[in-house]
Amino acid sequence: MAADPLMRRGLNSHMKAQAGQRDRGFTLVELLVAIAILAIIIAVAIPAYGQYVVRANRGEGKVALLQTAQALERCFTRYNAYNDDDCNLAFPLDSENDWYSIDVTRTAATFTLTATPQASQATRDAACGNLTVTHTGLRGVSGSAGVADCW
Repeated sequence: MAADPLMRRGLNSHMKAQAGQRDRGFTLVELLVAIAILAIIIAVAIPAYGQYVVRANRGEGKVALLQTAQALERCFTRYNAYNDDDCNLAFPLDSENDWYSIDVTRTAATFTLTATPQASQATRDAACGNLTVTHTGLRGVSGSAGVADCW
């Protein structure tokens, strides 16, 4: 018996409909490739974000140092001494979010400010360590990284 052409047409359209349904999904290999690509992106992004946070927290320490240095310069301008009793500075100072503690060593003619990292910043930013600035504007670090990298 010869197959009816309408029957063949119906069978072909049914097979095409099933094939179309299979094309709409993802294969397991495609999903695994997408997951592998995401894993690589995440493996690169997380350490980069961590370093960004460390640098941002270090910026907070630098701001606190420079604000304290400006206050001491205003004190020197007004009283001709960095250590005058009328200077309204409370020591030790802390940065805005307490990532750094500011210590001040001052005489009548000089001062040295030191920003010591606190909490997790101390372990995450060991390469820079303590940040320092003097009355002459000389900047320094106690860690193994260079001043240019930390300031």
